[in-house]
Amino acid sequence: MPPKQRKIAIMGYRSVGKSSLSIQFVDGQFVDSYDPTIENTFIKTTRVRSQEYDLKLVDTAGQDEYSIFPAQYSMDIHGYVLVYSITSSKSFEVVQIIYEKLLDMTGKIHVPIVLVGNKTDLHMERMISSDEGRRLAESWKAAFIEASAKQNESVADIFHTMLLEIEKANGNMQEKSNCSVS
Repeated sequence: MPPKQRKIAIMGYRSVGKSSLSIQFVDGQFVDSYDPTIENTFIKTTRVRSQEYDLKLVDTAGQDEYSIFPAQYSMDIHGYVLVYSITSSKSFEVVQIIYEKLLDMTGKIHVPIVLVGNKTDLHMERMISSDEGRRLAESWKAAFIEASAKQNESVADIFHTMLLEIEKANGNMQEKSNCSVS
């Protein structure tokens, strides 16, 4: 079976660790760089439930509440990883604004999303509880994962969960070969 091509956008407020999560997943290393990302694309082949995927991760520039949702992120993107830092209330607010803009742009009621509370290694500085994150994800019918890019905790889970969410949205959760219109 040829690998399925999947394109995932990673979005969130600046400095929440979007690039760190991407690089940790793709290269298996933690990069503690503070150069604001313009936009990067990472490619990785991964396997989930005996299906191979060619993943294209679009690591976006940090958004804030005033950013206009770029139209290119609503086209041929299969799913969204929305990231906030558990140490930043601001990033938690911004991720909710991004979500609203995302629904407006895509015109869909449900979009495959994984909400990620990053930086669990900074638990002493935690401002957003796991429960708050979980409740938000439930209200969106999204998956929820807390992770640490630094300690490589749950990083692969984010992207594997994302692929399962995309398959679910496409109605492909069982081993059936349905045609899906994208």
